[in-house]
Amino acid sequence: MADAAAGMDLGHGVALLAAAVVAVPIFRKLGLGSVLGYLAAGLAIGPFGLRLFADPEAILHFAELGVVLFLFLIGLEMRPARLWSLRKEIFGLGATQVLACCALLSGIALLAGLPWQAAVIGASGFVLSSTAVIMKMLDEQGETATEAGQRAISILLLEDIAVVPLLALVAVLAAASGYADADARPAWQALAVAAGCIAVVVAAGKWLLNPFFRVLARSGAREIMTAAALLVVLGTALFMQWGGLSMAMGAFLAGVLLSESVFRHQLEADIEPFRGILLGLFFLSVGMSLDVAVVVAEWGLVVAGLAAFMVAKAAGIYLVARLFRAPPREAVQRAALFAQGGEFAFVLYGAATAAGVMAPRVGALMSAVVILSMAVTPLVVILLNRLMPPPKVSMDGVEAPDGLEGRVLLIGFGRFAQVVSQPLLAKGFEISLIESDVEMIRAAGSFGFKVYYGDGTRLDVLRASGAERAEAILVCVDKPDAADRIVELVKAEFPLAKVYARAYDRGHSMRLVQAGVDFQIRETFESAIKMGRHVLHGLGVDEAEAAEIIQDVRERDNERFQLQLTGGLAAGRYLMRGNMPTPTPEPFSVPRRGGEALNPEAAEALAQRKAGRVPHKAK
Repeated sequence: MADAAAGMDLGHGVALLAAAVVAVPIFRKLGLGSVLGYLAAGLAIGPFGLRLFADPEAILHFAELGVVLFLFLIGLEMRPARLWSLRKEIFGLGATQVLACCALLSGIALLAGLPWQAAVIGASGFVLSSTAVIMKMLDEQGETATEAGQRAISILLLEDIAVVPLLALVAVLAAASGYADADARPAWQALAVAAGCIAVVVAAGKWLLNPFFRVLARSGAREIMTAAALLVVLGTALFMQWGGLSMAMGAFLAGVLLSESVFRHQLEADIEPFRGILLGLFFLSVGMSLDVAVVVAEWGLVVAGLAAFMVAKAAGIYLVARLFRAPPREAVQRAALFAQGGEFAFVLYGAATAAGVMAPRVGALMSAVVILSMAVTPLVVILLNRLMPPPKVSMDGVEAPDGLEGRVLLIGFGRFAQVVSQPLLAKGFEISLIESDVEMIRAAGSFGFKVYYGDGTRLDVLRASGAERAEAILVCVDKPDAADRIVELVKAEFPLAKVYARAYDRGHSMRLVQAGVDFQIRETFESAIKMGRHVLHGLGVDEAEAAEIIQDVRERDNERFQLQLTGGLAAGRYLMRGNMPTPTPEPFSVPRRGGEALNPEAAEALAQRKAGRVPHKAK
């Protein structure tokens, strides 16, 4: 029986992984995001799909650890000084949004005929947005560290803090209705315990955690450091849950307290693998938890409730955002992102149902509305991003090119081009600079550069920038596709100009050579060569031998590049030195066609090697 149970558990694990591996790539390929993929996969294998799982609630409780670990990693990036700077957003913006939306949704629930107690609790649960959904979407869009993303995190933190008073409210309403739990703490005591738990965690983080990890680091056992990281995160989360706060809040606080620790990066590396898997498991379990029978039986109420609550909450969020002077675009995006209910609603509705404040049927309907709202949100955000016009960029102080006449036209003015421009300016050449990043143009202006706004992939911009009169055109943009397009235009329209291009990698270098540029260079090649030379010096190799070694590296790289131009990226592989004990043997001859070498230069170089005229390796 034990073996059978173990096999059943293993089978469940395989089913979960298989569902995620199949669904998530498909949904991402369709542009629908991974969250919706996980939810759909959970619905497919849950009690109302293939029925592979009979108790999704048990998985949901375990999978909440994914949210906990996610919040811990966010906390590691949020130093105490940064958190303190967000206090107005947390307790001002966050509190205003929660109270305003709670009032709106309570009014809608009352109009729908719910008792006022159930209306308030139902609204309160839906007001607390899904931390998991929002953080996952912010993370996928790369907006976690932006100012708008930081404000979103501030609101989520306030919502986590709101857990304590809302649970206390359930106890108060239960007592007023005659359903008081004799074991429940009084409201004042619950608040005091929560505050005490926060104080204990802060004190431990300040005086205990660094010495604790320092002692463990001396042991040299990496797996013990990983275990300790998980112990700190999960222990803090469990302690905060005991104090009446959410586990996510506890994990976030632990991350903040360790954000200035010397072990921060190691902790982040240790936790990251667990976070992704458990967060996906959380979304799978939410999808399984959708009671399809309730949705089918009461579909009219569910759809009406879903639409009414999401629209009303989005309207409230937008008004609050504008009240706090958020730009219209950010206000709309925040309204779409926060319009759903969250995972804490399940806890709140469960407590309210157990306390008699909410009828079981109402609790089931509200839970279905919350789950559907979590599934709809990614679709709403995707649709909104496609319909909204691109953000307007202020062009104050930025000029478009018009009749520029520099001998050199430099396209793209990032960190690469800034260095390239220095010897030209030192010689006194007149340079015309264009760039498509407005912030970069403004930043360059503060350092004494006159940079014009222009997209080098457009022929009219190139003409206005003086490409017809320029003797040299330097393509220094950091996107390979854009560089290819610019080179194509310049070679076709301005054939007298010499073209110098920055290459992203080896494949891009090959494309640029085939396009006919006069010179190309991989953006990291020279810096890597120079660093290798300094390392040789640092390891005791004398100057002459180091120069010989570096020259051999250059010649091998050039020889391999010439072979790749005709034979593709796999050609000339034998010219790269590896660290495996058995090196790849060199061919006895260069590949030929019809008696002629495909690359005469490479053939000659190989002949010289064999004759001993070019050193293979340092003597």
